[in-house]
Amino acid sequence: MLVLRELRSRSRCSQTEIVYFCRSVHASIPIIPIMAPWKTAPDTTCCFATKSVVAWLPILESSEAAEIVVDSLKYAVTHKMVRLHAYVIMPTHAHFIFSAANGKVISNMMRDFGTHSSRALTEHLLHAGKTDFLRCFEDAALEARRGNSFKVWQDGFHPITLFNRTFYEQKRDYIHSNPVRKGLVEKPEYWKYSSARNYILGDQSIITVDCI
Repeated sequence: MLVLRELRSRSRCSQTEIVYFCRSVHASIPIIPIMAPWKTAPDTTCCFATKSVVAWLPILESSEAAEIVVDSLKYAVTHKMVRLHAYVIMPTHAHFIFSAANGKVISNMMRDFGTHSSRALTEHLLHAGKTDFLRCFEDAALEARRGNSFKVWQDGFHPITLFNRTFYEQKRDYIHSNPVRKGLVEKPEYWKYSSARNYILGDQSIITVDCI
């Protein structure tokens, strides 16, 4: 109880100061360094993000739908001044690595990406006569009660800050190996909508990727 009262009295202390205070109370408590986000460039934050289709429906398996995601991504990245470092578009979801001035910029960009791509994907499904998918998205929109006719994406984008280059490379390789793990291709660069092509083949034809 004495320790708790002392910690409460130090509520305005920094996290590092509190860790060192705990260490002085009990020598077995390790001192863990406070990590700052890894910077791909000065004053930037690097982030892994994921967008998943409602009910994991495979609406992105067609090249037309994948191109819609690419176009929406180009628009959002350009207008929000965000750098794209890796991506993969799978039939039911997409993974990305971005960097920007701060996490709020990435959050705003993902909001705009979701809005832009949702509208375009809905129009595509309407023209393609994919009524089963549309009914599911209509039900999801009714359940969400936000006034939308359709809901294509699940909520959120599950951001993970990448604290160092090792963590970045792990997530980048995870993105690139996704189609291989799913048995869709034999090699990462064989998947058309993946930055593995940018890194391995130097192919920037689908979308420009800042390879680091």
